[in-house]
Order: sequence, then structure tokens, then C-alpha cells
Amino acid sequence: MDDLSSTFAALADPTRRSILARLSRGPATVNELAEPFDISLPSVSRHLKVLEEAGLVVKERSAQFRPCRLDTAPLEAADEWIGQYRQFFAERLDRLDAQLKAMMERRDAKSAAADSASESKKSSKEGDR
Repeated sequence: MDDLSSTFAALADPTRRSILARLSRGPATVNELAEPFDISLPSVSRHLKVLEEAGLVVKERSAQFRPCRLDTAPLEAADEWIGQYRQFFAERLDRLDAQLKAMMERRDAKSAAADSASESKKSSKEGDR
């Protein structure tokens, strides 16, 4: 599996995304990461293993502790890939916006012309009396 696919596969799970959100605030031990979840410690460890394999989490050694920290490089690569499509959609939305404005202007012009014609008819009928 390529790096980008590994990143997206790791991000597909909400628990793993929550773990990354926690690590974005700074390093944490496995026990600290497991606290908010109603799952077993081995389950959290399996999630961390997926994140490690994707390069999103790095386990460090600090005395008897092994804190985990976030590595943002894979997220930056994913953001760069998504960025290509962000530009594509921005251009399409700009074209849609221009099309909608043109349609609204035509509608407003037709409405103004209809109002003008209606006023002319009223004036004409009043003049006939």
C-alpha cells in the first residue's frame, strides 16, 4: 500500500482520528490516549499500530514511559494531494456563481420589463377613460 493510501486508511476510523486530535495538543502515553474511550487498552494499542504504520504516530522512549507523538508529514502530503482538487472545485464553484448571477440578472431584467409593460397598459387604459 502506498503512503497516501495508508494515511487515508488510518484516517478512516473515528477512534484513530480522535487519537490524532489528542496528539495534536502534545505527546501522550498509551494510557492517556485510552482514557476517553470505552474500549480496551489492547484495542487502543491496535489503533496506535495502524497510525504508526501510516507514519502518523511515533512512539518515543523516555525512561520507563513510551510517549506517542504526532508526525504531521503524512497529513501534509494528504493535504497537498487534496489541494489539487480544492483548486478544481473552487474554479467550478466560481463558474457556477457567475452562471447564477447571470440568470438572476436576466430574471430581474424580464421582471422589470414586465412591470414596465404593465404600467404602460395601466396608463393607456386610464388615458382612454
